[in-house]
Amino acid sequence: MPSVPRLLFEAVRRAEAMGLVEPGAVTRGDADAVRHLASRVRRAGIAASAADHLNNVAAPTSEEVTGVLEMMIAALEASPVPKFEWGGLARVFPADELGALLNVSASSLKRYQSEERATPDAVAARLHFLALVVGDLAGSYNDVGIRRWFHRKRTLLDGRSPASLLKGEWDPDEEGPARVRQLARDLVSLSAT
Repeated sequence: MPSVPRLLFEAVRRAEAMGLVEPGAVTRGDADAVRHLASRVRRAGIAASAADHLNNVAAPTSEEVTGVLEMMIAALEASPVPKFEWGGLARVFPADELGALLNVSASSLKRYQSEERATPDAVAARLHFLALVVGDLAGSYNDVGIRRWFHRKRTLLDGRSPASLLKGEWDPDEEGPARVRQLARDLVSLSAT
């Protein structure tokens, strides 16, 4: 079973990349830090029951905290929140690069970011996917390294770069993007050992 610090690290990386918490906002590994994270995630409508559970227990056990963090991680994985993710990814990518990865024009990107126009579901899915990949990479790279990672050719991607597999109207469930996500996840598991 994963440890509480490891699970908290996983949850925080995802929440930061998704724009739900500011980078560095969660630095401790105690129950109060988990409560703070849960309340920020809940603000986006994600893992509300996990936040409620923590708020109803004065001193949660390690097993309870583990369960809450596992639930939160699963909910973060499954829940696009463009309202927050635009800001989270804008901290990492300049607008032109983010637009190219998402296959949206500069004018549409600005409208989506400002909430002048609702983010279409297909774009929200790609945005969420990128946030999750960035969250995975944040365990190994800084922002410059993350941007460069997308453009380096990779043996495990048949000599192609991750960005080259994220062209056009790509869908996160397609084989190419799935391989990109797996490559990013593998970096996290290597850094955990």
